[in-house]
Amino acid sequence: MAAIAPKTPFRRRTQARSLEVYEEARIDAIACNKCHSGDCADELILCDGCDIGFHLFCLRPILACVPYGSWFCPSCSSNKNPKPFPLIQTKIVDFFRIQRSTGFEKPESRKRKKRQGVIVVAKKKRKMLPYSPSESSERRMEQMASLATALTTTGAVFSDKLTYCPGMAPRSANRAELEHGGMQVLSKEDAEALNLCKRMMERGECPPLLVVFDPCEGFTVEADKFIKDLTIITEYVGDVDFLKNRKHDDGDSMMTLLSAKNPSRSLVICPDKHSNIARYINGINNYTQEGKKKQNLKCVRYDVDCECRVLLVANRDISKGERLYYDYNGHEQEYPTHHFV
Repeated sequence: MAAIAPKTPFRRRTQARSLEVYEEARIDAIACNKCHSGDCADELILCDGCDIGFHLFCLRPILACVPYGSWFCPSCSSNKNPKPFPLIQTKIVDFFRIQRSTGFEKPESRKRKKRQGVIVVAKKKRKMLPYSPSESSERRMEQMASLATALTTTGAVFSDKLTYCPGMAPRSANRAELEHGGMQVLSKEDAEALNLCKRMMERGECPPLLVVFDPCEGFTVEADKFIKDLTIITEYVGDVDFLKNRKHDDGDSMMTLLSAKNPSRSLVICPDKHSNIARYINGINNYTQEGKKKQNLKCVRYDVDCECRVLLVANRDISKGERLYYDYNGHEQEYPTHHFV
């Protein structure tokens, strides 16, 4: 499952209404339509169409939490398999606002500088690497089309930067100095690597990733070529809002941006309306042995020019075809991940 919001009390029904005694008894007797068990009643959800019950964790894809509005089961829902985005260059260029003068050209080769002078024996800090795009322009089109399919299916607009909308947190609220305990500053070299990733995306040189639809996990992301350890995969972006405004939000991909000493100033990233490929990379429950094996990314927050930013970075070599997972709650254990795959 993807990263989820701070845990809120589960509701029996998405649209609350007064119940008579016999109605309450009927609901208490409801069992999950999948596992036929009435256990874990606090995680049973009723369809607002047919009143059939389901456990959140029995649904496919799994539901992270009870939706805030109406919810309809697979039988009552009109949702179908995602419609593939047209594999047409002009449409992809317009969708991602790629620079038309350089769109889908061959990625420029980056020559290694020749080492000169005396070898430094002292151990140097490991630097982050910019991602390496696929050489084939046709393959890059397929990668971007897969992301466009996910975005259009989920009703989101592509954005590769944090967005600040009226009525939500202003940009002036995103101040790294407010981070409780301080925030690590992104080094000059790593900032240059991040900026290079941004420029490549603007030219249509996207990360070598494919967004695929899985009946259990929903949209998820796979490596489309070998990725080295410490490679920057993407920045986590979306609409920035105060955490206090999102206490009862049913978005399944909220990400901590600023954990302030004063809770009223804490910020989260909400990628429901504006997002990039980070929205579809799944969080992992790495408190299990299986979860630890799957985790291949780390989520890190940095002070970049006095603002908070969130990066997803490879924490080991990743093979082609491997799905990407990161530890969502490495430091914040209030998030429920017990049903993460």
